[in-house]
Amino acid sequence: AKALFLNQLACWHSRGLPSCSNTMANAELEVKIKEWYAKFSTPDTDRDYSKYFNIIEDLRNQICRHTIENAGIVLQVDNARLAADDFKLKYENELFLHQSVESDINGLRRVLDDLTMNKSDLELQIESLNEELLYLKKNHEEELMSFRGITSGDVTVEMDAAPGVDLTKLLNDMRAQYEELADKNRREAEEQFNKQARTTYLNISANVDQLSSSKSEVTELRRTMQGLELELQAQIAMKQSLEGTLAETERNYCDQLGQIQVQISSLEEQLLQIRSDMESQNAEYQQLLGIKTRLEKEIETYHRLLEGEAGLVSEQILKL
Repeated sequence: AKALFLNQLACWHSRGLPSCSNTMANAELEVKIKEWYAKFSTPDTDRDYSKYFNIIEDLRNQICRHTIENAGIVLQVDNARLAADDFKLKYENELFLHQSVESDINGLRRVLDDLTMNKSDLELQIESLNEELLYLKKNHEEELMSFRGITSGDVTVEMDAAPGVDLTKLLNDMRAQYEELADKNRREAEEQFNKQARTTYLNISANVDQLSSSKSEVTELRRTMQGLELELQAQIAMKQSLEGTLAETERNYCDQLGQIQVQISSLEEQLLQIRSDMESQNAEYQQLLGIKTRLEKEIETYHRLLEGEAGLVSEQILKL
């Protein structure tokens, strides 16, 4: 329709308007221009872009809000990761301390085993000394009995010799020496045994106390380690949950951003199309306005020519 109307205007302009109907042609041309402009023109005032602006503003607000929420979730994940690392470090320290205490306990157990073996050796030594003492006493009694049997016989020997040795005194002296030696060995053995036994008992008591304290400490450390393990597992579970929430949120935001980008692209295409249509319509309007201006000038020229011809005819009539 626009091309046909422009072709008609061009034909009228090339052929010229009839002189008898200049005013009517001008009016008809103005009416057609107004009708075409009213039909095809789409001024800016006829289009309401406020709804698009509101949608864009709402989408921007959503993007800002989701960005802030995303940053908050990332901060929570970082805090959970730091807490998990802290608990992991505490757990490693407690585990190292637990292993150190267990190593000390194993060392104390070895010391206790050594003390037990030393105690057994000392008991064997005491038992051996007691047996040796009994053996010495038995030999002494047997020798004493044999000497007594010899001295109790009725043998009389007369010799012209020096006075003999008093066997009873000699035996008593030997007996006293053996008894003194046995008592000395017994006292030394008992003293050594008591000394080593006291030392051993003191060491055993100290080791038992230390072992009990170490067992209590190990129990407490084990309880603490179990608590830390449970807390670490809870932190790891919370971290995994937050990471899953973050991933889900990021996917949702990506989907929403994709939809928003599609809407923005569509709105931009519409705005470009509207701008192109407006520029095209403006160019056509300017073209029509130029044609209208030229036609008005030609019509005015025709009016002047007609007025001039009318004046000549009037003069000729007056001359006649």
